[in-house]
Amino acid sequence: MRMETRFSFGGDEHLLCECSEEMSFEAFFKAINSVELIRESNTKGILEVCGGNAAYLVKFDPDLIHPNQLLEIVKELEIKALSSAPAIRTRIIEVPVYYDDPWTKETMHVFRDRHQEPSMTDLEYAAKLNGLATVEDFISAHHGSPWFVSQVGFVCGVPWLYQLVSRENQIEVPKYVRPRTDTPRHTIGHGGCFAAIYAVRGAGGYQMFGITPMPIFEPDNKFTYFDGEMVFSKPGDIFKFKPIEKDEFKQIELAVEKDDFEPLIKQVEFNLDDFLKDIDGYNRNLIKELYAN
Repeated sequence: MRMETRFSFGGDEHLLCECSEEMSFEAFFKAINSVELIRESNTKGILEVCGGNAAYLVKFDPDLIHPNQLLEIVKELEIKALSSAPAIRTRIIEVPVYYDDPWTKETMHVFRDRHQEPSMTDLEYAAKLNGLATVEDFISAHHGSPWFVSQVGFVCGVPWLYQLVSRENQIEVPKYVRPRTDTPRHTIGHGGCFAAIYAVRGAGGYQMFGITPMPIFEPDNKFTYFDGEMVFSKPGDIFKFKPIEKDEFKQIELAVEKDDFEPLIKQVEFNLDDFLKDIDGYNRNLIKELYAN
């Protein structure tokens, strides 16, 4: 069944295009393909277009293009996007994660009164909710399959991640009952069906599973692997989490400080139709491509 996009104007300069009321792979590809076509159109008056999980936002100059004209152009481009193959050329990236680390554990114990199960850690709670016997089983489920970067933002540089598994196998946990006033930088968090990496230290409400030594936001352009950008992640990137322990965490942290760290990155083709035909097999091939010599 084709999803009908809901279009609504926000003030005088924005058009919000909601592809679906719920997150899905199909809605994400509809949004990302529409964004690409709008950018390629170079339509006079369109100033910027930004994709989200299942939506996209168009900023325009009403002195250069009438809102109704813009709406018709965007609708035509979306029809074109729907007729194109749901495939993208993208990056698959290994992201090291120190699960059950001491820093997020210390923070969560400060805010247990804001949690659904104060007597449990966030990992224990997540394992219980997702029907997994142990924390180790949950960690395996978390890093076992790749994740799509479905959008970047909210706080500058934060990648929002949607796991490349069937809907019934999605990891789901609620946010804290009340948000924390502190979250360590680079925390791997989770709320609803989305994972996120906290780009900076600050408030937050996502369950905390671990921490990565790999920066994803650098406004001073200190790291070579950012390729001149201040934000590392891009919508459509595929992340593969790799569990590490404290010693390797410290080694990577030191390499980052010296600008000697280079994450493992490979270019891949991702085809949604092929993925949906055999999710587990497709994921195995993605991971195989990542680690191929």
